[in-house]
Amino acid sequence: MPVTAFEHGERYRYQNGFGSYLESEAIAGALAVGQNSPQKPAYGLYVEKLSGTAFTAPRHENKQTWLHRILPSCAHPPFGSAADGPFKSDRPTDPAKLEYIPNQLRWDPFDHDDQTDFVSGLHLVAGAGDPTLKQGIGSYIYAAGKSMDERSAFYSADGDLLIVPQDGVLDIRTELGWLLVRPMEICVIPRGIKYQVHLPSGPVRGYALELYQGHFTLPELGPIGSNGLANARDFQAPVACFSDDAGATASEGPNTYAITVKFNNSLFQTRQAHTPFDVVGWHGNYYPYKYDLGRFNTIGSISYDHPDPSIFTVLSAPSDHPGTAVADFVIFPPRWLVAEGTFRPPWYHRNTMSEFMGLIAGDYDAKKSGQGGFMPGGASLHNVMSGHGPDAESFERASAADLKPALVGAGSCAFMFESCLMVGVTEWGLKMCKKVQEAYSEESWGGVRVHWKRPEGASVNSHLLE
Repeated sequence: MPVTAFEHGERYRYQNGFGSYLESEAIAGALAVGQNSPQKPAYGLYVEKLSGTAFTAPRHENKQTWLHRILPSCAHPPFGSAADGPFKSDRPTDPAKLEYIPNQLRWDPFDHDDQTDFVSGLHLVAGAGDPTLKQGIGSYIYAAGKSMDERSAFYSADGDLLIVPQDGVLDIRTELGWLLVRPMEICVIPRGIKYQVHLPSGPVRGYALELYQGHFTLPELGPIGSNGLANARDFQAPVACFSDDAGATASEGPNTYAITVKFNNSLFQTRQAHTPFDVVGWHGNYYPYKYDLGRFNTIGSISYDHPDPSIFTVLSAPSDHPGTAVADFVIFPPRWLVAEGTFRPPWYHRNTMSEFMGLIAGDYDAKKSGQGGFMPGGASLHNVMSGHGPDAESFERASAADLKPALVGAGSCAFMFESCLMVGVTEWGLKMCKKVQEAYSEESWGGVRVHWKRPEGASVNSHLLE
């Protein structure tokens, strides 16, 4: 800390900033100066606008990028249904068949899969809402063992995708450039941007959250001040990088590229005779980005009590109600605990928000670790108003601990997708994955001791009127 020491070295250049207006050229002079759509763009390029918000969205929310590319995105044959898509109505990840239950859930580490690529390795575990209304979220596990074909690309029309690698490195080519994303980094690929995922270190596993409405922002800092939590300068965006693979017209290229789109939780595919990765230059504020979680400036109590976990928020997607998020991405990184006279782990809790947790590495201080516990690559879900908190053993240990300054979570990082929405669980998440810890609730809280002792001689104040 404050920068993660990655085993897999960086290989790309980046631009820095969150929500900044950036520009990048793979060839100098590709972008027009002083205007967006010249009559004759440089080098015979086409100009295409990519809008991430409505034209008339307030200026501070408006998202757009201008792409200067070899051929426009509209130059492709019609899409057809992709018969092998993971979201078909007869599949266990069908979002139309979510089961809403109040039970606390925890999963053992999900299996790796060396037979799939990133797209076919996506498994919807839980979700809520409707992408056709641009409302809601989807929580995923991904496991893949193969890179996507070099002549393929994927994009989602349903929402922005936040990717949290847990094991293995993702080398992601996007229309706007490359991102290398390693465990302890996250990335966000906005709605509509095409990308391709390669696996330079072998099989991968991780988590993802699809946001059907709005976009992620940095949380307001309030009295914290002007710096803290995730600082804007630490977010990294790609620089332009393009391939030149097209024929005399859009339909006459020497190679064929398969373009797959997720559209209303179904997959569609077309094949075109030119590469989708042909953006020679771009400028705007709608782009993919990544962030090193090791750079997060953790805030905590230096007097007493455990503050709300909102102090660990990295990214937030606001709802239309101020202070309430459709989705918060929260992390629990290594941190010092110094609060006096305080039960230091997270308290017992019932929440109007749903909490989906995962573990990137190490142990989480409020849960049992090891086999049958909360393990890297596993997950838990505490839905709306479902009680949760430290297991019995963790409570007893923390209640008797010597309250001297302590570093917790060394080598560890847990995270949470928190949402104001009640989420349902897919058949795959409940049954087909075969990872649900059936005894989770009993093993965690069935042994919670009764420490209550009625004070000797104390009277009880009546609740009745005299």
